[in-house]
Amino acid sequence: MDSHRDVRNWIYLLIAATLAAVMVVAMSCRVTQTIPPPGPLVVGDTTSTASAARTVSATATVQATATTVDTPTPAPSTPTPTSQASQSPILTPPTPVPPMSSPDYGIRAFLWWRPEVATRDLGLIKDMGFRWVKQVLAWSDIEGAKKGHLNWNQADAVVRHVNEYGLKLVARLDRAPAWTGAGAPNGPPERLEDFGDFCYQVAARYKGKIRAYQIWNEPNLAREWGGKRPNPQEYVRLLAIAYQRIKEADPDAVVISAGLTPTGTSSDEAMPDTVYLEGMYQAGFQNYADMVGLHAAGFKAPPEVSPDAAAADKEQYGGERFFCFRHVEDMRAIMEKHGDGARRVVILEFGWTSDTVHSRYAWHAVTEEQKADYMVRAYQYAAEHWRPWIGLMSLIYIADSNWKDDREESWWAITYPGYPTARLKPAYYALHDMPKD
Repeated sequence: MDSHRDVRNWIYLLIAATLAAVMVVAMSCRVTQTIPPPGPLVVGDTTSTASAARTVSATATVQATATTVDTPTPAPSTPTPTSQASQSPILTPPTPVPPMSSPDYGIRAFLWWRPEVATRDLGLIKDMGFRWVKQVLAWSDIEGAKKGHLNWNQADAVVRHVNEYGLKLVARLDRAPAWTGAGAPNGPPERLEDFGDFCYQVAARYKGKIRAYQIWNEPNLAREWGGKRPNPQEYVRLLAIAYQRIKEADPDAVVISAGLTPTGTSSDEAMPDTVYLEGMYQAGFQNYADMVGLHAAGFKAPPEVSPDAAAADKEQYGGERFFCFRHVEDMRAIMEKHGDGARRVVILEFGWTSDTVHSRYAWHAVTEEQKADYMVRAYQYAAEHWRPWIGLMSLIYIADSNWKDDREESWWAITYPGYPTARLKPAYYALHDMPKD
């Protein structure tokens, strides 16, 4: 028995020695792997990833109650404007997006206060074959009383209804409460970190339920920047904090920069959208946005009219390059100049108005039938000429049920205001019947 045990022990020792020798050889042959840095977005890639470059240490914890204050995370360093020649490369590539066709179909709606109106209008959007709805989540409506006192009732209802209808939500975040020291009506807060905390709370609460966020609206107008002269560097500082806090809470959420309004005015009241976008690039905004937000009013021109043609014909089209839907191409050229051609564009507002009541808009009013035709042709033009870089195209509007004819916004809408009956304009029927990819 002892001899057998000695033999067995000798065999075990031999096996152990052999395995050890194999491991030594394997370790000596191992090659250290270098992980390449993240590359630019390949349009159409929908793989869900979260770059390590976006990771921000979490010092705030989302709470479901309306009385808990989060501990703010220190604000990210502010990008320093640089010349084009010294512009640093993009540090953070665009986030792979949830399924979004090129173009994709969306519309702005007013879902906030009345659930019976919200569900009716979401049904209209769904029946039209559109896939996205844009809704303002006003900071002042959620955290209006004081910091940390959050009322989620209306926001919860909106998010729930949109998801129940199988639609995707773009939430516009702006409208700072009075306690932030923001200038009326839509100025930035005195402490940008307060906005970052709010963005974190929203993104954490609705992770996976809100697919995209628009950060502010038309900051190239003083009336959307607290009455102050538009300043793209200031906006980029706000965008940077919002981006980092949203990504901290929901890395897969898409962050879209503010829609810029088309204008050629350069004053204390406005900055041309081309100049403003250039300033945003100089401030490094591309590190803090997955997609570029633009507005694309058609004015008097059919959608196929080029900026050159609009500028050349003052009598018919107004005589400015931005007086046409295709002004988007001028903005796109700025992106490509900065080597940012892989990033998608989201048109956050576009359309035509039939307003003959307000003198400011009457000069470029079209008929309801023309509006219907132009909206369909705009989607067709984008599908033919702007793929693959065009993403969501969000029309204005499903009308607010409380509007009257004295509201200029109602003339842009594809439905008439009112409740309970849904009265539909020709554009609704045309868009309903339009083929969609």
